[in-house]
Amino acid sequence: MALTIQADEPTDRRRGPLFATLAGLYIAQGIPTYLIAAALPPTLRAAGVSRSTIGLFSLLMLPLVLKFAWAPLVDRLSPIPRLGHRRGWVVPTQLLTAAGIATMAFIQPTDITALFAICMLIALAMSTQDIATDGYATRRLSPGDRAAGNAIQGGSVAFGVVIGGTLSLILFEHFGWQPTLLIVAALCLMPLLVIPFMREEESGERAIRPKPSLRAFFSRPEARDVLVIALLFRASEGLVKAMEGPYLVDIGLPLSWIGYLSGFSAATAGLVGSVIAIGLIKSQGNARALISLGALRTICFALFAFHASGMVEQNELVIGAAAFQTFIRYMEIVVLYSIYMSVASTDQPGTDFTILACAQILVYLIGSSLSGLIADHAGYGTLFVVATALSGIAVFIVARFLASRSTETTSALT
Repeated sequence: MALTIQADEPTDRRRGPLFATLAGLYIAQGIPTYLIAAALPPTLRAAGVSRSTIGLFSLLMLPLVLKFAWAPLVDRLSPIPRLGHRRGWVVPTQLLTAAGIATMAFIQPTDITALFAICMLIALAMSTQDIATDGYATRRLSPGDRAAGNAIQGGSVAFGVVIGGTLSLILFEHFGWQPTLLIVAALCLMPLLVIPFMREEESGERAIRPKPSLRAFFSRPEARDVLVIALLFRASEGLVKAMEGPYLVDIGLPLSWIGYLSGFSAATAGLVGSVIAIGLIKSQGNARALISLGALRTICFALFAFHASGMVEQNELVIGAAAFQTFIRYMEIVVLYSIYMSVASTDQPGTDFTILACAQILVYLIGSSLSGLIADHAGYGTLFVVATALSGIAVFIVARFLASRSTETTSALT
C-alpha cells in the first residue's frame, strides 16, 4: 500500500519562511519568463527583426504545454541528491537560466538562430523548475494555506511582469542590449537566497511510494473531473485576450495607453486581486468562488461583444472591461490552483499539478491561435459572442460538477 503523506500543518513560525520561499521561487520563474515573452519581442522589432520572425518566438511556449511529459521524472528523481529532491532541480535550472540570459548578452539581437536556441534552453529549464516548485508547494501547503500560497504565486507573477517585462524594457532603452541582459541575469540569481529555507522530505519517504506516472493521474475520477474543469473554464479566455490589444487599437486607443493599461492592470491584479481571492475562497469555497469569478468574466466578455456589435458606443466601457478582466484572471488562477492542489495526489504532486496546469495553457493557446482567424472571417462581434457563450457554459458546468460528481471532486471544489 502506498504511503500517503499530507502536507504539513505549518505553525506561524514555519509559515513565514514557507511563504517567503514560495515567493522567491515563483519570482525566479517570472523574471526570465516575462523577459522573453514581454520585453524581447519589442526589443527585437526595434533592432529591425521582422514581425514574422518574432512571431516564431511563440514556439517558446511549447515547453510550458508539454512539461507534463517529464513531470513524473522530476517527481521521481533528483539530479543532485545531496541538495535534496526539489532543490536538486531548482538550483541547477536557475543557474542554467541565469547563464543563458548572460550568454544572450554577447549575441547580437539580429542573430535569431542562436537567440532562439538559447531562449528555448531557458524555457525548458524554467518549465522543469516550475514542476519542482509546484510539487514543493503542493506538498508543503496545508489545505488552509493553499489560497494564500497561490496568492503569493499571483503576486510573484506580477513582480515578474514588472521586473522581467517593464523594467527590462526601460533598461533596454537607456542602457542597451548587453548591460540590460547582464543585469537581468544577476537578478535571476537573487531568488536562490531562499533555497536554504526549503524543507525537503526524507528520501525514504519517496522510496516507498509508487513511481509517479501519467497513468496514475488518469486512473483517479476526481483528477479527470478537475481536468475537464481546467480545459473548459479557460477555453474562452484565449479568444478574448489575444485580440484585446488589436481591438483596442482598432477602436482608436493609442499604443501608449494600451501599454499603461496592460502594465497597471497586471501589477494591480497580481498584488491586490490575489489577496482578494484569498478572502473569496474563505467566504465562498473554491467552487462558488470560481463560479462567481466566471460570471463576472462572462459579463466583461459580453461588454466586448456589445461594443463590437455597436450596441454600446462608449469606449470607456470596453477599456474598463479589459482592465477588470485582467483583475479577475489573476483571481481565477488563485482559485484554480487551489483546486489543483486539493486534487493532486501526495504520491506525485508535481505530476498531477503540472498536468492540470498544462491543460489550461493548451486550451488557452488554442483559443489564442483561433481568435485572429475568427476575427478576420467573422468579425470582432462574433468572436466576442462566442467567447461569452463559452464562458457562460463553463460556469454552468462547474456548477453541475459540484452537484453531481464524486465526493472526491466535490471535496476538492469546496
